Amino acid sequence: MKTTNNLLLFYHLIDKGSFSKAAEHIGLTKSVVSKRITALEQALGVQLIYRTTRKLALTEAGDVFYHHAREVYNAVQNAEDAMSGLGESLTGKIRITVPTISGELILPEAIAAFSQQYPDIHIEMDLDNRFVDLVQEGFDIAIRTGAMPDSSFIARQFVQARWVICGSPSYLESHGVPTQPNDLTKHNCLGYSFQETGANEWLIEDKQGIHTVKVKGNFTTNNASALRGAAIHGQGLVYVPKVLVAEDLHSGNLIEVLDNYVAKSLGIYAVYPYTKQQPMKVKLFIEHLYQYYQKYRDKFK
Repeated sequence: MKTTNNLLLFYHLIDKGSFSKAAEHIGLTKSVVSKRITALEQALGVQLIYRTTRKLALTEAGDVFYHHAREVYNAVQNAEDAMSGLGESLTGKIRITVPTISGELILPEAIAAFSQQYPDIHIEMDLDNRFVDLVQEGFDIAIRTGAMPDSSFIARQFVQARWVICGSPSYLESHGVPTQPNDLTKHNCLGYSFQETGANEWLIEDKQGIHTVKVKGNFTTNNASALRGAAIHGQGLVYVPKVLVAEDLHSGNLIEVLDNYVAKSLGIYAVYPYTKQQPMKVKLFIEHLYQYYQKYRDKFK
């Protein structure tokens, strides 16, 4: 009687809360379920449940047995889920919506590598900084940053992205290097309008805690690449994700300042609708992207 089937039967009985509901779920009669549970208890030599007219209650032994039965059920489900997509032909389309920064940095290389491995899968990437409704607009995946409040979606974190304040050597030589957050008010601070705090509110952490410092400058844009270019050409200071300027910081084209005061760090996530049977091609693509972000995680720190 100590078989996997009986472990699963006991799991469903407790999960459903009654013999009739468990029998309906499994496709057996109520009497058959009752007889098998009784036989299971006899084989184990312990009572697993207290039977009343209204509900079932676990004995101490039953509680222990249920936890093992649940582990068996989860293992079976995981195995079935893993196998469910292996028979699929890896073809068709994957639609992904991405903020402009992500779309211009890590993803082109990652997608090119994925396409070499799975040439019959067509990747359709939409660059858009707006908050897209995945289900309504037919997207399989979104790359998003920050908090993930919608519980109807699954969010897998790829990496944590630190932000930096930086400027070109020529700009800092002409205008001086800021040593404390209040010094920013004396500088030409170029605004990135795609920020939840706004282009002219930079997030700082000092003795007062985490707060924003109001800055001003003569250039604002919603395009991160244009902002980076303006900084490299000496126009002013920028507050951007480190990954955007990692190579420039390494080469010396840009210099980081106020690194002990910058408070902004955002998670980068793959967000996708909850489905019990996610297509294997989407699973493979998400895992592939995760590995690529991990490969370059030092650029985000």
